[in-house]
Amino acid sequence: MFIGLVIVAFSLLDFALLRLLLVFLSFYYGLKKRKIYYQNPIVSGLLSGVQAGFMLRLPFLRSIPQVTRAVTLGGRTVVTGAPEKVEVFIDGQPVLVDPGTTVLQAAAMVGVEIPRFCYHERLSVAGNCRMCLVEVEKSAKPVAACAMPVMKGWRIKTNSELTRKAREGVMEFLLVNHPLDCPICDQGGECDLQDQSMTFGSDRSRFTDITFSGKRAVEDKNVGPLIKTIMTRCIHCTRCIRFASEVAGVDDLGTTGRGGDMQVGTYVEKMFLSELSGNVIDLCPVGALTSKPYAFMARPWETRKTDSIDVMDAVGSNIFVTHRTGEVLRVLPRTHEEINEEWLSDKSRFACDGLKRQRLVSPMVRDSNGKLVMVEWEDALVAVARALQSAKGDELAAIVGGFADAEALVVLKDMLNILGSESLCTEEIFPMDGAGTDLRSNYLLNSTIAGVEEADVVLLIGTNTRFEAPLFNARLRKAWINNDLRVASVGPKVDLTYETENLGDSVQVLKDLAEGRHAFSKVLNGAKRPVIVVGSGALQREDGAAIFQLTQRIAQNARVASNVGHDWRVLNVLHRVASQVAALDLGYKAGIEAIRAKPPKVLFLLGADEGAISREDLPKDCFVIYQGHHGDHGAAMADAVLPGAAYTEKSATYVNMEGRAQQTFTAITAPGLAREDWKILRALGEVVGVKLPYDTLTQVRARLTEVSPNLTRYGDVEAANYFAQAVELSKLIKAQPSSAPLDVRQKTLEDFYMTDSISRASPTMAKCVQAVKKQRQSKY
Repeated sequence: MFIGLVIVAFSLLDFALLRLLLVFLSFYYGLKKRKIYYQNPIVSGLLSGVQAGFMLRLPFLRSIPQVTRAVTLGGRTVVTGAPEKVEVFIDGQPVLVDPGTTVLQAAAMVGVEIPRFCYHERLSVAGNCRMCLVEVEKSAKPVAACAMPVMKGWRIKTNSELTRKAREGVMEFLLVNHPLDCPICDQGGECDLQDQSMTFGSDRSRFTDITFSGKRAVEDKNVGPLIKTIMTRCIHCTRCIRFASEVAGVDDLGTTGRGGDMQVGTYVEKMFLSELSGNVIDLCPVGALTSKPYAFMARPWETRKTDSIDVMDAVGSNIFVTHRTGEVLRVLPRTHEEINEEWLSDKSRFACDGLKRQRLVSPMVRDSNGKLVMVEWEDALVAVARALQSAKGDELAAIVGGFADAEALVVLKDMLNILGSESLCTEEIFPMDGAGTDLRSNYLLNSTIAGVEEADVVLLIGTNTRFEAPLFNARLRKAWINNDLRVASVGPKVDLTYETENLGDSVQVLKDLAEGRHAFSKVLNGAKRPVIVVGSGALQREDGAAIFQLTQRIAQNARVASNVGHDWRVLNVLHRVASQVAALDLGYKAGIEAIRAKPPKVLFLLGADEGAISREDLPKDCFVIYQGHHGDHGAAMADAVLPGAAYTEKSATYVNMEGRAQQTFTAITAPGLAREDWKILRALGEVVGVKLPYDTLTQVRARLTEVSPNLTRYGDVEAANYFAQAVELSKLIKAQPSSAPLDVRQKTLEDFYMTDSISRASPTMAKCVQAVKKQRQSKY
């Protein structure tokens, strides 16, 4: 009774003091000890709401156990799991929400949109733009909907006179110092400030420059070749700062000054050193941060957007391709909660200007002088067909690169199989000893990208996830922040943007872990949901089979010890290229050892540009055919060149590293005489005399379904679960690990930007490499 009177007294003084008092009481009544506060459900619900609300602002409170509700049954106090839902009224509509739900979230549940600038559902709450002010009945002043947790019985008015006046006042203050440069602003047409000023602002302004001092002006910052800054437009929402600190893990951005003198920047001029930096462009609600390569290129109403899939890595991020008049102007992320959420890596976003440079636009054949000359399609196909007919069986071979789609892969395989060849390989190496690629669970990211958030211990082996799969690394960081994830690594010490325990770079560490002699073995085996991720780079060493065998043993030991059952998968392989999983699903051999062992007379390169094989490795009379979209390493060594279409120019199937089949759609037409890969191969088969049983894309996909049904079940992840069998088969591996330390190819940010034929052709990526190298020389 006394406590209730104190609460009422303090509520009459100030609502903020009430909140502080309730937090104090919740600590006083032993949050960590009993998890039982009151038998009164109203007070219990009230405390849980305050605790959850404060957790939005104070991350350290997350370590406190959630408030549970105590009820009395038969003289005994019983603690139930979930707290009782709270009923609130939004514009008269009743809605039941969990304690701790904010006003803004409760309004969204009934379809009421509350304007906001600083709030973002994937970032912490700042509560500093005040655009989301709403009226709460019996409250003396409007409350910020993004930061205020609801309480039982609240009646919230989102369209009252007080609410409208508050929003108009906030908007008027924002526009007082905002420049009126919408006609030259790249954000025009996509600007939250434009939209909300029209919807929630006033139709006039009271701003008068009576002192002739002008509006507030801020000097622009140079944060690198990707982000264009016009900081006079900044409204101090701090979204970019929170993203950099919380998601990207790079504390380069911050604020200096106070009030009207506050500025967002890097304090000293430096590049924003992150592989995810471009996401601040999407987050910025005004035109303060825009895309530098896209500056003054187009207006949004002049362009078209096509749904597609990113192929710059094996994550399979969902994207929009923005194009106009047959040219890709920019690439934007498309929300997919299970893969990329709403983020995108810088290479995926900005390397699109490489799609129109160094392109192959016409078939070419090497003449008697040793030069490649342009020819018609008919002449090129006849020349290639003669070469294919001159070789028999294993004298034919093919190597596929990282951008090959599943349709082209199956057509090429069918054609060469009919010609008697089984030498179809991928540039990326994977151990074929033991179970090899016969069991699908051996080469997938079995935990799935989103599933790794549930892990409590992660062991990384021979991989730098930050640069090999930036969005997968962002998931790991998210789990590290929110779920106290413990991460250890075997390999070189690299900065992953979160704390990791480096166990060393020796293969002996893996042996000790496999045999349970290492101290970290107890951690792995004691984990509830362990995850082990091995990089494809570690498996491409000469002793890759032995390393994979040790990894399988470590994973199986952890799986058995944790007793997680069949629903949780421990072993994961992190691939680096988009085509690898589909190629292995279709039966391609990983690596080119078979070709090195028996050099062919005719070699077909399907987008193979990474220099896995060179002219020196082949017989002098070997006829090399290259089919791809860029004049890179493969085209330079070819005797015949067949121009293909890039991923933005065809409807194609790609399978990401977790085994999820997705498809791209045609955004623009391929340049010149370039054609879709499967169509070129189908026409070539006709000239060679190989009748392939399909003429349309639908029929090719029907063939994909015959070979591997998962390839056409778009959007689904088909789980594989043959881990115990794979471990048994791995005992057949006789190879022994070498003493060479584990290493990774991409150690620093400059190694991230140019890794394939498209990004190597991109001027923007070249500028990024130079800017990072220059920044490394700076003392800041």
